[in-house]
Amino acid sequence: GTFLSVAAALEFKYHHTKELEEYLKGVHAAYPSLTHLHSIGRSVEGRDLWVLVLGRFPTHHNIGIPEFKYVANMHGDETVGREVLLHLIDFLVTSYGRDPVITRLLNNTRVHIMPTMNPDGFEATKEPDCYYTRGRYNRNGADLNRNFPDAFENNSAGIQPETRAVMDWIKNETFVLSANLHGGALVASYTFDNGNPVTGSLNGYSRSPDDDVFVHLAKTYSSNHASMYKGTGCDNRQTFPEGITNGYSWYQLEGGMQDYNYVWGQCFEITLELSCCKYPPAEQLEKFWRDNKVALIEYIKQVHLGVKGQVTDKNGNPIPNAIVEAKGRPHVCPYRTNEQGEYFLLLLPGTYVINATVPGFKSMLKTVEIPDNTGNFSALKQDFSFSEVSDQIRSRVASCPKIPLYQELARTSAAVKPTLNILVLMTIILVIFK
Repeated sequence: GTFLSVAAALEFKYHHTKELEEYLKGVHAAYPSLTHLHSIGRSVEGRDLWVLVLGRFPTHHNIGIPEFKYVANMHGDETVGREVLLHLIDFLVTSYGRDPVITRLLNNTRVHIMPTMNPDGFEATKEPDCYYTRGRYNRNGADLNRNFPDAFENNSAGIQPETRAVMDWIKNETFVLSANLHGGALVASYTFDNGNPVTGSLNGYSRSPDDDVFVHLAKTYSSNHASMYKGTGCDNRQTFPEGITNGYSWYQLEGGMQDYNYVWGQCFEITLELSCCKYPPAEQLEKFWRDNKVALIEYIKQVHLGVKGQVTDKNGNPIPNAIVEAKGRPHVCPYRTNEQGEYFLLLLPGTYVINATVPGFKSMLKTVEIPDNTGNFSALKQDFSFSEVSDQIRSRVASCPKIPLYQELARTSAAVKPTLNILVLMTIILVIFK
């Protein structure tokens, strides 16, 4: 049909708001059963924040199928990610049903793609430039990657409409894995971006309880990228061994999106810096797509790492808000089951004890041997059934507070006598680093 030809003719050029919308609508019209197009909110100037969802069940979450997302162009003058994601969409829809890997990937994963989080900043960048411009910020002059609640300090920045839309989106989906696409460097950067002595900031590295998984995720992207893995960076001053870095080690930032995803969204997100030049000439876009294509696909597959399952009561009904975590890696905001009683935990292959707790009842522990299942497009399945819980007594648990959580730890220990102080801090460190 005519729509197919419209969808197929994606050029390597910059797509401004109207062209971007037309392209996304064309793709949805050409592939209505594989895609779902919706706006999750509006920018300050009223532009839609479009998300195209791809998968066998694009309109809604299906039990056992993890949710994945890519977000680009949150800094309006960092433009490569915006175009690369349009080409990723093009590649996915045209490969589905033809390429067995892409077909299996989309049959077993729900993929959300947001080509631009800051359309106003993109439109405000009149002169493409390799270096920083005012288009980085949203219309209110806010840096969206300093605008989220922070786990370590009170972020006084007023939450912007674009940020609020993304926070609500995260709250309403069961995202498991994510990446946000930036420019100005060539590196895969991972949580934490901020830190304090509890997370090891004194040694210049802010370590999350899932540091091993984050290193693996960052390496998955860099090693499948045409050159990122070489770690040469963009100039002689800065090198990144294997093309990856802990966010805090590179430079500390407060209110970043990746830490917010991990702490409050139960979603592992890394930050991908895709180009030394923030806004390169359009004739380079085809090379950027070629350089990133394999890495973008291999990274999505990692959503199937680890273990997943459902927590149910004695009647087989799902239990929302049950806490499910691997022993030795507790999250400051405990990871809880969704409305369908589901949990997803990203873990590298190995032996783990999974602890499921329904508040008010005793915990259930299960030892699991996790294989590398990414090639099978399904994490290991491990359900928990609480025979003593009936659906009458299901507790609604308040979501995690927005106060800086790690600061709370420091404050409670400071209230104790100095001798105990060290003990408390040591205990906290042990809990986090076990």
